[in-house]
Amino acid sequence: MSPLEKAHSLLQRRKFSHVISLLESGRNPEFYRESFDYFLTAGIACLYLGDIGNAGVYFQRARHIRMTDPTLLCAQAVIFLIRGYTDKAINYYVDVLDYDPDNKVALDAMEFIRTHGSDEELYKAVDAGEIKRFYPPLGVNPDVIKRIALSVLAGVVLAFLIFNFGNFSRAIRGVKFPVSGSRADLSSLFLSVDEMGNAQKKDLAGGVYKYILTDSQIKKSYDLAMSNFQNYRENASQIEINRLLNSNASDAIKAKANMISTYFKEPTFDSLSDYNDNIEYSDVAKEPELYLGCMVAWSGRVSNAVTDGSSYRCDLLVGYENMERVDGFVPLFFEVAPYPAIDGERPVKVLAKIQVENGKILLRGRAVYQPVKRER
Repeated sequence: MSPLEKAHSLLQRRKFSHVISLLESGRNPEFYRESFDYFLTAGIACLYLGDIGNAGVYFQRARHIRMTDPTLLCAQAVIFLIRGYTDKAINYYVDVLDYDPDNKVALDAMEFIRTHGSDEELYKAVDAGEIKRFYPPLGVNPDVIKRIALSVLAGVVLAFLIFNFGNFSRAIRGVKFPVSGSRADLSSLFLSVDEMGNAQKKDLAGGVYKYILTDSQIKKSYDLAMSNFQNYRENASQIEINRLLNSNASDAIKAKANMISTYFKEPTFDSLSDYNDNIEYSDVAKEPELYLGCMVAWSGRVSNAVTDGSSYRCDLLVGYENMERVDGFVPLFFEVAPYPAIDGERPVKVLAKIQVENGKILLRGRAVYQPVKRER
């Protein structure tokens, strides 16, 4: 699959930041840089990201190659609408209808301008996001179709189990169904055009920054934090949030990134395994700050356990469950009663949240799994 074909697929799946990263990669053949399709695709991705400035640049370069494409003309017209240049938008939509009299986007936009043509109404429509319905259509998202198909399949399997087994609870025991439905609405946390245009902190004096990121890297990291959350991958989202918080990103972007984490739900042993988001101790040891707040399910054995009535504390010997090697020693705390009764003579698996104090890893325990001791 060529880079442009991949970009088309990503665009249809609404992976807009990925489209830009792919097309702007220096590995792409030079002839793509003179392709109408290249500039149109990149411009549409920028438009949906809210990067109106770069979208306009891409569309203008596409126009130098092909002036009469209805999709391009509609895209340029909507930028004029967003900026309040209604007359120019109308001229472009008229051109679209000359080439394609039945163009639905142009017809709907002209009707909208006719009925909501005042500056005040137009500004309200832009702020409310109503103008987005005049963006170039992307078609049906194949990821949505896949989720619907999986949900339908889950329903069919469930109906089959209920029909064939009288005991419902016994029938579904151990069966995992795909997650359906959407998560919290984070539309208020989308970056504004101004925030994307000023993604980096202007004055770096007096600060310490572990990661120095470009504008595009900051936007990509923020987009990943949002999309990973929507895909039920809290750990992957938290990593991108931490990357931004330890970077030269602007204070506004850091504040919004912090807000994303307030919507998190703590994963379980099963969900960390299902989404392959359990983090290795060796990775955390290299960059503890990058994994602050992430949940892990680590196995090993405990030593030096102490209970003082208000907490349970011990050292977790990570990786020592088979008593062959120790990956690391990590302090483990449980501060919510009832405290676990962990047998130091047997392997244990703990679900815990990563914290960092003075550059050292700490674990705040959430749950414990320890196999029942076998009788001899």
